[in-house]
Amino acid sequence: MEKAQEWMNYGLDLAKEFGPKLITAILIYIIGSWLIKKITGATKKVMSKSKYEESLQKFLLNLLSWSLKVFLIIIVISRLGVDVTTFAAVIAAAGLAVGLALQGSLSNFAGGVLLMIFKPYRIGDLIEAQGVLGVVKEIEIFTTKLTTPENKLAIVPNGAMANGNIVNYTAEGKIRVDTVVGVGYGEDIKKTKEVLLQVLTSNPQVLKDPAPSVNVMELADSSVNFAVRPFCKPEDYWDVYFSTYENCKLALDEAGIEIPYPHQVEIHKEG
Repeated sequence: MEKAQEWMNYGLDLAKEFGPKLITAILIYIIGSWLIKKITGATKKVMSKSKYEESLQKFLLNLLSWSLKVFLIIIVISRLGVDVTTFAAVIAAAGLAVGLALQGSLSNFAGGVLLMIFKPYRIGDLIEAQGVLGVVKEIEIFTTKLTTPENKLAIVPNGAMANGNIVNYTAEGKIRVDTVVGVGYGEDIKKTKEVLLQVLTSNPQVLKDPAPSVNVMELADSSVNFAVRPFCKPEDYWDVYFSTYENCKLALDEAGIEIPYPHQVEIHKEG
């Protein structure tokens, strides 16, 4: 009986000492969790009204939520009487070790943040970066996914994307298609230009502004080469590219204008 009484008294002493702290810590956690939900919810509404991109919204909300949760846990632990200084030192040491082990991933993470903030490209844009040409399929925290013209999936680290050159073909809303067509030296230059220009202006996918152009580009060994340059929407690029060559050949044949054979066409891409 005496032993039981001692244990009971010991339990009561512990309850008196730690009970209020435990109850207070639980209340702080419950109220803190409720406040975190309210803060993140309000932040989400503000971002939606400000038209933040969905990927950026998710990233920032997760970062805010986890930061507030860590802060709340530290408060709860300190209320229980644990030395927060020691706890913070342990977290800092662990963070340093993880940071050193994941330097590449952290670089990609930082690159993803920069890309989401400065937005050099968006989902659906046709871009060229790190030697890859493709349409942006998805922008993630660590990588950017591109769909190439061959319908291949290219995954490029965001660290390299943020620190390298990016050519965005979609940003301006129009793109120039550079093609070269050659005719014989004996052909009439003025007539040839009229025929080629008619091919471009009759194509509904070719933009009227900026106007397409046809100009003598080069006096080659066996042909007079014309720079045939229509403008189009980025999504119509390949249709205009291929149809321009095909229709120019048909139109020149119909007009009786000679195309030297064999004839090598040189394609010029401008960055």
